[in-house]
Amino acid sequence: MVRNIKLLIEYDGTNYLGWQVQAKGLTIQGMIEEKLKRLTGEGVHLIGSGRTDAGVHAFGQVTHFKTRSEMDIRSIQRALNSLLPPDIAIKGIEEAEENFHARKQAKSKTYEYRILNTPIRSVFHRGYAWHIPQKLDWGEIKKATQKLIGEHDFSSFRSTGTPTKTAVRKIFRAEWKKGRDGLIRFEIEASGFLKQMVRAIVGTLVEVGKGKISSEEFQKILESKDRKKAGPTAPAHGLFLKKVTY
Repeated sequence: MVRNIKLLIEYDGTNYLGWQVQAKGLTIQGMIEEKLKRLTGEGVHLIGSGRTDAGVHAFGQVTHFKTRSEMDIRSIQRALNSLLPPDIAIKGIEEAEENFHARKQAKSKTYEYRILNTPIRSVFHRGYAWHIPQKLDWGEIKKATQKLIGEHDFSSFRSTGTPTKTAVRKIFRAEWKKGRDGLIRFEIEASGFLKQMVRAIVGTLVEVGKGKISSEEFQKILESKDRKKAGPTAPAHGLFLKKVTY
């Protein structure tokens, strides 16, 4: 009997070339598939909710795979976690419906981007937050952020040369949360995301915070559908795939 197993995965993407298997180099998908093959003796293919780029982290990547193995799911989870390196953990496991598909059935995804806005860099946040020492105008950043809500063509905020049927996505929520220690979290939930979309949005919003772009100009950049008019792409190490909703 073929079983459909759903995994909830947490990972530190620092040492990997992203989620998806590539011809050369370490990937999250490749690492887990290799360990599953050792466990089941099968050439297992993991299907993730979506790709994350090199250096991007995840609290809640969701994936599924088909197997004929009769191992119970708790044994699979324990064995996988014992075989995987310390920067990848299987946080949850369950038997899924036969037709469950981690990517096609996802209703929304939530990403979190972290900025450390302090004069001096932090040793402990260096791999997980973009350090910006200068003061930022958070009032203006929040005004610009509200322009993102709703359904738009996000061509201005995607990696150039990435083929997709449409650049239209719907943003349900986008908000900033400030911590006392200078760590600021940007949380954004959408129907889906384009390649490097969150990082391009954050990079452009930081330009707003620096006074280089006004919130009105941010709106025009969004409407222009021109990546060249937007700001830089924020570093990968500040980005986390937080949650996938089904």
